[in-house]
Amino acid sequence: MENNEINAKEVCDILNEIMEYELAGVVRYTHSSMMVSGPYRLPIVTFLKEQAEESLLHAQLAGEKIAGLDGHPSQKIAKIEETNRHTIKDILEESLEHELFALGLYKKLLSCVEDKSVYLEEYARAQIGEEEQHSLELKIMLKDFS
Repeated sequence: MENNEINAKEVCDILNEIMEYELAGVVRYTHSSMMVSGPYRLPIVTFLKEQAEESLLHAQLAGEKIAGLDGHPSQKIAKIEETNRHTIKDILEESLEHELFALGLYKKLLSCVEDKSVYLEEYARAQIGEEEQHSLELKIMLKDFS
């Protein structure tokens, strides 16, 4: 017989991993926005600042879910790799890498809650959709550099 109860500790652990990674995204995107130079600076800075704001919102959403499951939201931030490569192409490639990793975290959450919690399943699916959309946007932005 299949267990249809969520494992709250496992779910909170994944949500904390998401929260820490999204908080790292706030720092990553904010830093990247400061490093952009060249003729396309303004729209790319705007885009990166929007990504930073969205990462903060995603971290807050994950934290709210943790609190709702009687867990303890982490105060940690995932490790951020400093490559010291700051061309627009490098920044966009690193952003794409970041989005794809986040996508994997949300898919991990989905596999943990699927058929066990409609609310958490819908949350995970919505976040997966957003991360996929961001990945596609970044791939399109990178087309000029290929």
